[in-house]
Amino acid sequence: MSATADQALDRGRVAFHQKRWGDAFAELSAADRESTLDPDDLVLLGTAAHLTGRDDAAVDIVARVQSGFVQQGRPERAARYAIEACMLLMNRGDMAQAGAWHARAARLLEDGRDCAEKGWVILPTALQHLFGGDAEAALPMVIEAMSLAERFGDADLLALCRLTRGNALVALGRIPEGIAFVDEAMLSVIAGEVGPIQSGIVYCAVIELCQEIFDLGRAREWTEALRRWSDTQEGLVPFRGQCLVHRAEIMQLHGDWPDALQEAERAEKWLSDPPQPAVGAAHYQLGEIHRLRGDVAEAEESYKRASMHGRNPQPGMALLRLAQGHVDAASAAVKREADEAHDIAARAKILPALVEIALAARDVAAARAASDELATIAKTFDAPMLRAIAAHANGAVLLDEGDARGALADLRPAASGWQELGAPYEAARVRVLVALACRALGDRDTADLEIEAARAAFEQLGAAPALAGIDSLAFPSKSSPGGLTDREIEVLRLVAAGKTNRTIANDLVLSQKTIDRHVSNIFTKIGVTSRTAAAAYAYEHGLL
Repeated sequence: MSATADQALDRGRVAFHQKRWGDAFAELSAADRESTLDPDDLVLLGTAAHLTGRDDAAVDIVARVQSGFVQQGRPERAARYAIEACMLLMNRGDMAQAGAWHARAARLLEDGRDCAEKGWVILPTALQHLFGGDAEAALPMVIEAMSLAERFGDADLLALCRLTRGNALVALGRIPEGIAFVDEAMLSVIAGEVGPIQSGIVYCAVIELCQEIFDLGRAREWTEALRRWSDTQEGLVPFRGQCLVHRAEIMQLHGDWPDALQEAERAEKWLSDPPQPAVGAAHYQLGEIHRLRGDVAEAEESYKRASMHGRNPQPGMALLRLAQGHVDAASAAVKREADEAHDIAARAKILPALVEIALAARDVAAARAASDELATIAKTFDAPMLRAIAAHANGAVLLDEGDARGALADLRPAASGWQELGAPYEAARVRVLVALACRALGDRDTADLEIEAARAAFEQLGAAPALAGIDSLAFPSKSSPGGLTDREIEVLRLVAAGKTNRTIANDLVLSQKTIDRHVSNIFTKIGVTSRTAAAAYAYEHGLL
């Protein structure tokens, strides 16, 4: 190797250990051009390529690493990097090439010798089963790989096995047990026991899992840890963008919408050049913020871009259609999505939107079924955020069924839960329903206090659609006689038409018990005691 190449190699090694990935890639590449690097130095170059977002180069370099170790008569090391090529290609969706590299790794270990690399060969198959929805098949495989990692002291493999085992256990409903494994994986990362590529994978996967199981506190903690870790990695690309998406999601929930928008836009920029798979998540997050602010055109464009990049645009797109008044389109989309969502985490994300849209579509039966399922899921996860979501949904359904007192028993804890989680928008939405329930029970003073508090929160957030909806959609307008809700006016008109409660229930696809409650509430609000008097009231106040 020439003196120039030696100097570049030394500078590249220093930059690598200082986590200056761009400089490491430049110097090691220069050394490699002068004189081909040996496999151990190519490992450094391949890592730097991956961490600076040069995926094609990383695959090519790792292939050279594998070939170099074969030539040196080091089959275990060759197998290890054949699996790295396999996993890089799996992440890109190149499954045929990934499978070929996996088969090569297995052949390199055919002599039957026990080694950690056997665990690396097992891991991709376990991941395929897990991502394919068969956690039951993945679990024994990852346990075997984990045993090999522990026996041979392979910290990178051990961290990924703990992560995979935790995800499999969560998928099987063994959530506390699963979280214990992913937390242990995180501890090894924070302790600096794990390489940079595996560290980034663990960070992002753990945060994603925490969000899937609605563990907001843990997601917030690990997201901040990921940010701090990313800030120490100069030139880092693959994980920085995901970090910003997660931060934007948490900021949105906490009501920091301008900052959330800025973080999502930064994430979109980071993940678009070069294109990364997670760019779809950045587009979706932009759509969510635009939707809540009432920026309809921008929201729709963001959801479309999310879909183009492989991110399911639901339930955001369905909720946007609802906000536009396209109730039938929203209902069709959210019901189809619910039909296709089979695992518990996916259903927990779509069911709240199904409740909201079903109530707007006057499909109380669908809303009730979705709310009951949410309550069951909330017991399984036992997460404060999901408990608030489930209580919110059940309170909304009870209110629409005419049980204002029962609704308050759920809405009050839901409001408190959202406030404790620091989620002002969700808390304000619940306060609107609390106001409606109080108004239905004749407590107008409390109703006015709740609605004004909700209005103030929406104004501070810049939630234009929610502000517009307080009077026209959710809260009885000042012109509504007797403070009747839209549903109650609908029932009163049918009462005035001479229909019985049973017939009204059939017409509105509601239970007779629900109609009985509505009629009772109507009589109380307008101060009558008979159906004839109620019909006269409707005529006198122009409701017919």
